[in-house]
Amino acid sequence: MRFTVAIDGPAAAGKGTIGRAVADRFGFAHLDTGLLYRAVGARLLRGERAIDAARGLTPDDLANPDALRIPDVAQAASKVAVIPEVREALLEFQRAFAHRIGGAVLDGRDIGTVICPRAEVKLFVTASPEVRAQRRMEEMAAKGIDIAYDDVLADVRARDARDTERAAAPMVAAEDAVTLDTSDLSIAAAIAAAVDLVAARRET
Repeated sequence: MRFTVAIDGPAAAGKGTIGRAVADRFGFAHLDTGLLYRAVGARLLRGERAIDAARGLTPDDLANPDALRIPDVAQAASKVAVIPEVREALLEFQRAFAHRIGGAVLDGRDIGTVICPRAEVKLFVTASPEVRAQRRMEEMAAKGIDIAYDDVLADVRARDARDTERAAAPMVAAEDAVTLDTSDLSIAAAIAAAVDLVAARRET
C-alpha cells in the first residue's frame, strides 16, 4: 500500500511534530526533508560547494539531527535551498521515499507542490511569526542557547522571505492543501486535526 502525506509550512509552525505523530499513528515512514538541506548547509559551512555537498550527501550526514538544528546550520540550509541544482540533486531521493510501500509522511516547504503533487493528503501548517519565534526561542533555550526574542523573530521573518520569494520551488500552499493554523492550538489539538484528516482520506 502506498499512501503519501505531504506537509508544508514555515519554520517552527509545528509541521515536524505533526509529521512524526501522524507517521507513528498510522505506521508510516517519516522524512523531515529540511534535514537534507541542513545537512547540505552543514557541509557548506565546512567549506564544500553547495552543489557538490548535495550530490555527495549520504545517510551518515543525517545521523545526528540535533547537530543540524543549530542556528548557523539553519541559516546555511535556507541559503542553499534557493539553489536550483541543489534542489534537483535532492529531488529523486525525496520522491523515492514518498512512494515507498507502507506509506510515508514528508514535511518541508515544497512537498505538496513539487515533490509529491499527487499526495493523497496535503497539509499546510502555519502560525504567526511571533508565535513561531517564541517557540524557536524556547527550543534553543532548552538546548542551552541564549538568544534574544527580537533576534529570533528577525531570523524567522528573513527565512520566510527567502522561502517564499525564491525562484526555485517557493514555499506556498498547494491549491488542494488543507491549511492548519497552529497559532492558538495546543500540540495535541494540532496533531488530532491532522490525524482526523488523514483517517478520513484513507477511508475514501
